[in-house]
Amino acid sequence: MGFVGLLYVGAVLFINGLMLLGAVEPRSAAPINLFVGALQVITPTYLIFTANGDPAVILNASGLYLFGFTYLYVGINLLAGLDGTGVGWFSLFVAVVAVGYAWANWQLLGSLPFAVIWLYWAFLWALFFLVLGLKREELTRYTGWVTVIEAWVTAAIPAFLLLTGLWREPGITAIALAVVGVVVFGALYARIHPRAPSAPATTPTRTAHPAAG
Repeated sequence: MGFVGLLYVGAVLFINGLMLLGAVEPRSAAPINLFVGALQVITPTYLIFTANGDPAVILNASGLYLFGFTYLYVGINLLAGLDGTGVGWFSLFVAVVAVGYAWANWQLLGSLPFAVIWLYWAFLWALFFLVLGLKREELTRYTGWVTVIEAWVTAAIPAFLLLTGLWREPGITAIALAVVGVVVFGALYARIHPRAPSAPATTPTRTAHPAAG
């Protein structure tokens, strides 16, 4: 059931990334945030209530609320035209906790690929904090592209592979995800991050000697 929700997380991240890039009007992105946000609250609640006290299931499900609340928060903000600083600071909380979930997936749940995916999410939500919480608007375009990429790499594609039984070779998958993340996001930042304008070149001027005629 959680894999179904992950598929639609890909959808909402894709739309939100396009919104940050200016391709989707903000209010029109509100419904998908509310739909997926509600799904990401209902799904973990069901999983926890039917877990029969299994700590691994409860741990896995508990992290879904972080995203469910994010999307509900964003959807309500967009419809009401509210300031985004609240979402931004909540995103900082999500980013910090996501690092903990990365560790838990690696050490407690034995899922290296999802440990790396949680680090992807920690990075993305940290960007949301910078753009919305600290108003670093120069990072908006970069964050939009990172969001679009993560929609597919961390959500839609893994969910489809898991749903179809094609999720294999977790060790290789984890390494590939880590390498792709560092290379792609680093190259993207270098390409589109605005640089400070360089000082105009000046031509040295010849200073007249006091004795010159």
